[in-house]
Amino acid sequence: MTHQHTPPPRPPAPRRPVLGLPMIAVIGLALLAAPRVVLHDLDVIHEGTFVNALFVFVPPMIWIGVALWKRVPSPFLTLLVVGLFYGVLLAAGHQLLWDAGFGGNPPALGGNLSDLNPATQSVILRLFAAISSLFTGVIVGAITGLIAWGLSRVIPSTSRAS
Repeated sequence: MTHQHTPPPRPPAPRRPVLGLPMIAVIGLALLAAPRVVLHDLDVIHEGTFVNALFVFVPPMIWIGVALWKRVPSPFLTLLVVGLFYGVLLAAGHQLLWDAGFGGNPPALGGNLSDLNPATQSVILRLFAAISSLFTGVIVGAITGLIAWGLSRVIPSTSRAS
């Protein structure tokens, strides 16, 4: 009678994160865009300047570069999530710097809503500002994700090239 020896099962191969990057890297990429929020709300940088343009365009370009460099499985999804985190940071930054951003003269509702209690107006305006920030982050993530996805289709992979 022969006894067959079965090899011990191999440990499972480490799984690549769904986004192709560890969550800390996704959050780190989103954080690259956060300084502009602070600098803009504190009136350190201004719209239409070269320095502002650097703070606007360089972080998303880095997002695209990292997605391509790391060959994430779905650049669109990965950068959409980066954008979502950026939107959360954008919303939090604007909320924390609300008074500084408006120089002590916060916006108020007009028309039929101008008679609302100022505290109620503030809640409404802050809520819409937060939603707008989240939307902005998601849109930036979607645009950069589409660009990275398109570039990933035309840039040859080193594994395919050999």
